[in-house]
Amino acid sequence: MVSRKTIAKAKKIKILLMDVDGVLTDGKMYFLPGHKGKIVEFKAFHSLDGIGLRLLNQFGVRTGVITGRQSPGTEERARQLGMDYAYQGFLSKLAPMTEILHETGLKEENVAYIGDDLTDIPVLKKAGLACAPKNALEEVKKVCDLVTSKEGGSGAAREVCDFILKSQGHWKTVMSYVETAHWPSPPKMPMKVVLYSKKFQFKKETGSVPARCLKKEMQWRKK
Repeated sequence: MVSRKTIAKAKKIKILLMDVDGVLTDGKMYFLPGHKGKIVEFKAFHSLDGIGLRLLNQFGVRTGVITGRQSPGTEERARQLGMDYAYQGFLSKLAPMTEILHETGLKEENVAYIGDDLTDIPVLKKAGLACAPKNALEEVKKVCDLVTSKEGGSGAAREVCDFILKSQGHWKTVMSYVETAHWPSPPKMPMKVVLYSKKFQFKKETGSVPARCLKKEMQWRKK
């Protein structure tokens, strides 16, 4: 059973960040020959997570991924879900979170983070709401406020999304969408994409969210 303290933490969340492998996926990686025989990495994402993340966007909660790996599939999935941030190639994840907080003016207590491995622990300890999927390492679960009943890649992220929506009092509105069969579709916003290469010591940033979008909530975002 979730404690009142955890629910109180969820009420303050304004951005949900997460790892990818083992959280949005089951952690398995598939390598197949692509164009001209070049090996390409494939990942499988769950549709349940997609709807949950879209709903968070509708109610003004930003979303993003911070992952140690780099994959075109991850960036594409993040775009499909209307995410605000996609940081790839970052095994040390505190720097991306700090950068995001600086840009948005949010505080650590406004951040929810979902992680499953040791590299996620530093961020989980800083986040206002620390979450882990069922398949996470025990060391990770010990520092978390919420451990989902679902595994990564099987709806774990959706479980966290729904928990935040319910804690913030949005669930009645969500269910009204079901009754009226009207699902709002927020316009796609620019997504900040940051790729980091430790081997070549470079950081490539594209598609930054305009400053005007960060200083105030968009009209389509519900308060």
